[in-house]
Amino acid sequence: MSVEKDNKKRLFIGLITGTCVLLCAFLALLWYVPYAGLDSFGAWASWTWGLFIFALIVLVGWGYVGLLTNVVLQRTFPFSQKARGLSVKLFLPLMTILGRVFGLSKRKIRGSFIKVNNELVLSEVGRFDPEKIMILTPHCLQASRCDMRLTYDINNCKRCGLCTIKGLLELRDKYGVHFHVATGGTIARRLVVQNRPRMIIAIACERDLASGIQDTYPLPVYGVLNERPNGPCLDTQVSLIDVENALRRFIKEDSLPADADKNVALTPLTGL
Repeated sequence: MSVEKDNKKRLFIGLITGTCVLLCAFLALLWYVPYAGLDSFGAWASWTWGLFIFALIVLVGWGYVGLLTNVVLQRTFPFSQKARGLSVKLFLPLMTILGRVFGLSKRKIRGSFIKVNNELVLSEVGRFDPEKIMILTPHCLQASRCDMRLTYDINNCKRCGLCTIKGLLELRDKYGVHFHVATGGTIARRLVVQNRPRMIIAIACERDLASGIQDTYPLPVYGVLNERPNGPCLDTQVSLIDVENALRRFIKEDSLPADADKNVALTPLTGL
């Protein structure tokens, strides 16, 4: 299992390195191509354009070094607090394109991105009051035989135990956090706007997690992959232990239940 997790980190590092190199090369090309034409405006125009492109290359390189330092050494690089944003908004789309060129599946690329995002969230994000944390899950966690509508009111659940919704509701009641089920990205975004959480623990597949992390940035999202014994989008499951460990990590210690382990060591590889 640890070998697989290490492979995901190496995949992310390889893709982000290639992406950074290509991006810097593209910026350098932007400097070179119009260089001769700018001379007609005077030497200052060429040098100004060159300095502008050079500054962009430095910013990309600085962000890359900061992100790599955080991922590999688990340390924060000076002035690199926006490393997660750089990964979410810039590198992931480019990494996906680069990975597809080399024949890598989107699932592998997204999985490596989610894993690294979790590490960054763990290193950057503190603890919150329970009412500022929201558990957000897809509707496929609900038993397919169940005819109760949970999207608009999770309390409609009868807690019959046929799916993990019952266990998640018990965690909600125990820790005092918000818990909602969404049928898609539009409803998920609406729930975020309505509840205004400061931290989200999201349960989904690689595709939906990666998309949700991008959509909600800069709001921190800790992702837990669902389990799909019956295939995608049908009677999926999730480790309640992983979800509870995440709650213990992100809830303020003085707000945790008396029987909760306040020193839980949440691995950044949970669910991945």
